[in-house]
Amino acid sequence: MSLNTIANRYSRALADVVFDRGEVNEVKSQLEAFSGLLSSHTELRDVFASPAVAHERKQALLGAILDRLAVRTTTGNFLKLLLANQRLGLLDSVLAGFSREIDARQGVVSAVVTTARPVTDNQREALTARLRRATGKEVRLQFGVDPKLIGGVVTRIGSLVYDGSVRTQLAQVREQLKRTGAGR
Repeated sequence: MSLNTIANRYSRALADVVFDRGEVNEVKSQLEAFSGLLSSHTELRDVFASPAVAHERKQALLGAILDRLAVRTTTGNFLKLLLANQRLGLLDSVLAGFSREIDARQGVVSAVVTTARPVTDNQREALTARLRRATGKEVRLQFGVDPKLIGGVVTRIGSLVYDGSVRTQLAQVREQLKRTGAGR
């Protein structure tokens, strides 16, 4: 079984628990904070990853950190479970899957919008409204800029790509000209 599959199973199980308890935002925020702590303290991350450090010492260290952070019981128990099952190293993957699971259950889709130039606030609002109507869901947009597009917009929602860029349109015209022999 792949590590991604394992991480997704933990993500779904955690989502089941936090939705039932109404703790979605708190637990997500606390797990992100713990992940940030591990990212910013490589020695700490190395201790949890090291097979040379006794499991009891890792448990004690995690317990001390959780006490200091004053996390919810659900958050603490989940992190202890990951440690007990030697999956704490998958925390970032679990968090990514957890975020996707939360979005899916709340009817939110994420979209990446790439334009040739930065868009204005009015353009962002208009694009958000248009995508909300097209998907029938709440849309969380992430914007990027790629001058190679020349103009237009490329939007990626999951595996779907809507490419309205000038670069793509020019490439299509070029291919049509090649097929018809007019490009000689």
